[in-house]
Amino acid sequence: MSKSTPALIADTTAHDFVPAYGGAPWRVFIHVPSGPAPETGWPVLYMTDGNAVIATAVDAMRAQAFYPAGTNVGWGVIVAIGYPVEGAYDPLRRSWDLGPPPGQTYPPFYEGTPEVRTGGAGEFLAFIEDELKPWVASRVRIDTSRQALYGHSFGGLFALYALFTRPLSFRTFIAASPAIYWEDRAIDRFLKPFEIAIPEGLEADVILSAGEYETEKLAPFQIGAEDEEKRLQQKKLIRTDEFARAMAERLDALPGLRASFELHAGENHMSILPVTVNRAVQAAFAVR
Repeated sequence: MSKSTPALIADTTAHDFVPAYGGAPWRVFIHVPSGPAPETGWPVLYMTDGNAVIATAVDAMRAQAFYPAGTNVGWGVIVAIGYPVEGAYDPLRRSWDLGPPPGQTYPPFYEGTPEVRTGGAGEFLAFIEDELKPWVASRVRIDTSRQALYGHSFGGLFALYALFTRPLSFRTFIAASPAIYWEDRAIDRFLKPFEIAIPEGLEADVILSAGEYETEKLAPFQIGAEDEEKRLQQKKLIRTDEFARAMAERLDALPGLRASFELHAGENHMSILPVTVNRAVQAAFAVR
């Protein structure tokens, strides 16, 4: 019998980070490459839903960065913000953290658990900007001109909120399967003021995406299933690909922004996660 040892994520540590105003901690996963930092500092990729994405992001970079001439991916720092839980998600807390204000209140996910609240995106973004970024900069030399933000679903909505409210906070915004429809398109109340007052010197890339089965099409395994009709009706409400594509076209027309939309073949709302994590790595750590 061989001895078992924990399989750790390379060069990655986890830190339970209590914000200055108190409250529940975030679990911040940080990956720092083992080699010396570049003269200009490392580029940094910030990610929401850290528990679900950190390992995929680190391995996607490690698999490509050793051969930059063939992959166009270099090394960088990855900061993934999650929660002190065993699972991939903390549904209750992410609803608050990633939902644009003012938000609403919903019934509990499970009997005997708290009501679900949204609307905390402003507080979460302030934590990233005012506390987490300085903490990262105190630990490792970074290139402040090459910082990216990735989010999926609610996280994709949060990435758009960050762009519209603090457009100079990141150089690249990756909004994968963004929940633009959420709360009657609450995100639009931040988009319109942003369009009117584009900050001087803004230069940012915005990548929006959706999976082939986030369109009007059902995935093959969903055809004929008991919930087929319910899913078809839900698609008419959510319209992930339609709203994301239209948002990309709208943003690409604005000065200082290069926005694009990608449709990923064969992917559904959850299977698109590792695909878009890799795309975030490619965008954040591009060599050329």
